Order: sequence, then structure tokens, then C-alpha cells
Amino acid sequence: MTLLAVAGIALTLALGQWQMGRAQYKEGLQARYDEQMRQPAININGQLMERDDVLLRRVEVRGEFAPKYTVFVDNRIYQHQPGFHVATPLRIAGSQRYVLVNRGWVAGPRDRSLPVVSTPAGEQVIQGVAIAYSERFLELSTKVAEGNVWQNLVFERYHQATGLELQPFVIQQESAAADDLVRAWNRPDLGRNTHLAYAFQWYAMSLAMLIYYLVTHVKRRSTPKQ
Repeated sequence: MTLLAVAGIALTLALGQWQMGRAQYKEGLQARYDEQMRQPAININGQLMERDDVLLRRVEVRGEFAPKYTVFVDNRIYQHQPGFHVATPLRIAGSQRYVLVNRGWVAGPRDRSLPVVSTPAGEQVIQGVAIAYSERFLELSTKVAEGNVWQNLVFERYHQATGLELQPFVIQQESAAADDLVRAWNRPDLGRNTHLAYAFQWYAMSLAMLIYYLVTHVKRRSTPKQ
């Protein structure tokens, strides 16, 4: 029993330490994000850019929207109301390359039809933050893309569906536009507090095993032999 207790306590302590390390790493990422938000905006042009060079940076791009490739990202909530994020590719001025722009949120009609969304015509100047495309593991259904209603914006899927040459990131639009979309973006949560909660659970489990071992061990030693 002593060996089992030592092994269990060592394992849970190690897992707690690992979660603390992850929390510190995420805290560093958050500090980096906050610092990047204070940097001048990066100009996005037609040359293919490295995603990590611009991720979570303020960016600016000039070009024209291609509304026929718009997709509606389903199950997005704003103020407890379900709706869609509206994503439209922008053809970058002076090139044939596009960048996908998450233009904002729109409420979903009660009959589950698609909302009517206007798209600004002509050359636009879009300002926002470069974010990553979604990962496939976040999808909860096999019906991940029905027409132009999608669960998530996955780069490979969108590229195959449209055939467009794309920058490897999405611009989360912050600049104003005459489209009645809501652009009240939350500050990214990189998960620091989640790791701290897991670390607390592992440390609590370690303490519980130690207390259980001490109580049962002391009780066994104090019980007189018959």
C-alpha cells in the first residue's frame, strides 16, 4: 500500500506541475498577444504570407469582396441569441490572391433560413486581427458543410470548395462597414485559467491520497493485535 500511495502521489504531483507549466506558457502567450495589439498594423498584400508571422496581429488589407463565396458559420451566439458568423473572401488589390474575412455576426431567422446580408461593393479597406482557421476536431456533427452553411472554417475544406488561392489565416474584421453585422469580438482566451483549475484538481487529489494513506496507516498501526 505504501508503494501504491507513493506512486499515486508522485503521479498526481507531476501532472499538477505539468498543468502549471502549461498555465505559465499560456500566460506568456497572452502577454505576447497584448503586446502585439499595441504594434502597428501589418499590411496584407498578394504575396503568400507565413501564418505565424501575422497570427494575432492587427492587419490591414485593401481589395474587393467576392460575395458568391460567402459562407455562414452556424451556431454562433451573441447576447444569448443564436446566429451566424459571415465569412467572405476579399480579393487583395493588385493580385489574384484572396484572404477570408470574418465580417461579423448576424442573427439567425426563426425558420432557420439564411439571413439576408449585404456586402459592400467596390474596393474596401479592411482592418482587423489575423486569426487561425478552425481545427477539424471541434466539429460535433458529420454534417459539417451543407451548401454555404458550415460548422467551422477549415482551411483545406474552404480551399477545395472554392478553388481560391488564399492567405493561410482569417481576418477578424474590426473596421466599420454598412452591412449591419455585429463586430463585438471577445478578447481571446488562451486557456490559462483552465490549466490552473486542472492543476488544482491534481494537487487536491494528491493531498487526498496522502491524507487517506496517513489515516489508514496510523489506524492500522494503532489497532492492537488480538
